Amino acid sequence: MRAVTPSFHIRVIDRPIGQTEFAPLLGQPFPDMIKFVVDLERRVIALGGELHADGEAVLIEQGSRQDALWGGNYYPGAGEADCIEYTSMINIRPSAGNRSIGVESPDLRRRIHDLVVALVGKGEPLP
Repeated sequence: MRAVTPSFHIRVIDRPIGQTEFAPLLGQPFPDMIKFVVDLERRVIALGGELHADGEAVLIEQGSRQDALWGGNYYPGAGEADCIEYTSMINIRPSAGNRSIGVESPDLRRRIHDLVVALVGKGEPLP
């Protein structure tokens, strides 16, 4: 696999990120959401980028295994119930039982939710 050079900054976090660190990612390039890719094994998240594949490539370069990665979108200001959208092209994995861009397993959705809420937030508005 060739290295991907994202056109927008990708930030990899392994501990909670403050709103002042998170806010500059908004609008890079989307005005109301930030793409994310979680590594459920290593408990890290790649934030930002134009494509989920950008975050996926960065995490793989840092030692993640592709089958531990799941993508989604985070909407600051939407509240905890609506801040996470579990959709990404990288989620299509028929061999793993996930046949669509959405994360189909309730257990996987819960694990993604728990990691995103712990490290990114609960959909609070940004300053």
